[in-house]
Amino acid sequence: MLTAKRKVLIVMGSESDLPVMQEAAKMLSAFGVPFEMRIASAHRSPELLDEIVADAEKGGAAAIIAGAGAAAHLAGAIAARTVLPVIGVPLDSSPLKGVDALYATVQMPPGVPVATMAVGVAGAKNAAIFAAQILAAADGKMEKLLKRYKRDLADEVKRKSRVKPLK
Repeated sequence: MLTAKRKVLIVMGSESDLPVMQEAAKMLSAFGVPFEMRIASAHRSPELLDEIVADAEKGGAAAIIAGAGAAAHLAGAIAARTVLPVIGVPLDSSPLKGVDALYATVQMPPGVPVATMAVGVAGAKNAAIFAAQILAAADGKMEKLLKRYKRDLADEVKRKSRVKPLK
């Protein structure tokens, strides 16, 4: 069920980030958004990062999701190289439990914006939903899918609120 015409690029700083970033991939798949996943380090492979970002632009990517931990400069390094929307996912991969990654991702200078999500799995899922919302601005089918998703979330809460009181 491919809905979106444009794809989303998911980039992570290392292979150890894959379990969390796969959650973004699962959400994109659920919305029918094609995606590609790549590994590149802002610090260890800047030339590779240049190639990946250039390929995303040439390939018509709609947005880039970047997940990294510790110093977490990946999203900012990508945002410095493109005008595509960049969505940062701070990861908990250091003794500081993701706080360092959160600060590194959210504290961008003027002119180099990064939309920053929550630390970890919730952030990866929200990054995919946010990417789908970017696509929905020009895709009525995607907008309908997202509205249905939000209704389903609300319905789930309503179902759970019907728990019988203790006697």
